[in-house]
Formats: sequence, C-alpha cells, structure tokens
Amino acid sequence: MILPVDFYARPTLDVARELIGMVLVYRSAPGTTSGRIVEVEAYIGEDDPACHAAVGRTVRNAPLYGPPGRAYVYLNYGLHDMMNAVTEEEGHPSAVLIRALEPLEGVPLMRRRRSRAPWRKGKPAVADHELCRGPGNLTRALGITLADNLRPLTRGPLTIQDRGIAAGDIAWDSRIGIRVGTDRPWRATVAGHQSVSGRRPPTV
Repeated sequence: MILPVDFYARPTLDVARELIGMVLVYRSAPGTTSGRIVEVEAYIGEDDPACHAAVGRTVRNAPLYGPPGRAYVYLNYGLHDMMNAVTEEEGHPSAVLIRALEPLEGVPLMRRRRSRAPWRKGKPAVADHELCRGPGNLTRALGITLADNLRPLTRGPLTIQDRGIAAGDIAWDSRIGIRVGTDRPWRATVAGHQSVSGRRPPTV
C-alpha cells in the first residue's frame, strides 16, 4: 500500500518513527529499485538550526513549506542528491531525510549506478548492504535526482509503501553530518542494522 498524504501531515517525529520499515520505491526506464528504510533524520521548523528553513523561506527550501507528502530533493556539497519526505501542515517547514535503505528490488541496477560514480573508479564492488548506506548513496543507487524534487510520494515513479515489513528495534540518537542542532536526538535507526550509515546504535 502506498502511504497517503495524511501519513505525512502529522508531527515530524511521528512520521520519522513510522517511516522505519517502510519501502522506498523508484520506477524508471531501466527498471524498478527499492529498499526498506532503516535510517532517517527529522528536521523541524525555522527554529531548528540544522533545518534548511532556519534562514527563512527561499527558492531552494520552498518545498519544505508544503504541501506534505512530496519529495524535497537537494544537491549537497555539489556532489550528492539528498531525498526528504515533506511533513506537517502546509506552511510548517519540516521534513524527514531518508538516510539509508536495506536493498530489496533491483540490486544489479543499483550496483551499476553506484559503480559509475567518479570516486568509485578502481575501487572494489560495493557490498549489497552498503549500496544504499548513506543519503547520497541511496539516491544514486535508486536513480533519484534533482528532477524528482517536489514529486508527490503518493503516485508516479517515486513512492513510499507499507509492505507489512516489521520495523525492528528502533533506536534514537543525535543527527550526524551536521555542525549545528546536534543536541537534538532526531535520528531514528533500526538498531544495529548493517545498512545504517555512520555510527550504529547498538541493538536494545
């Protein structure tokens, strides 16, 4: 079942927690790729210094302001596309960054896409559990790009689905890869999962 808009139009931390175990799916001409979400981070409002909305509304961050249930895709450091699910009511800038997936469908296609990255030249093949480990790696593996910014997550090529997969034990800790707002424990992971990026909280 594809998650409806109402799923996203709720407090961001609730959405973040319930996205763990859901399946991110991208359908493209080369094929379908998907993965179970095992790591997310919440970014909430203009008073969150790590949220893009901290500077107020701009052309770049306008998708954060709504409507919910759409993708917010941006280019990070000129290298990696990062995919977020916009949350809360329109006008309340918030989103959940999808940080890591456990690959499900289209693993050979994911592998080909990852191998084409310039920084992969001459390096050994990526292990299956690392194909979608990290927000930039998962978008490259699935084929998600800036062209998917503002896409609805409820129809079309990019969706998030409930396939009845158990979430597993969920651990919360501080967000990573940022310099401000690190005191907020808004990163949710499947505890101990090998596809989680950065530090992996232990199984509880």
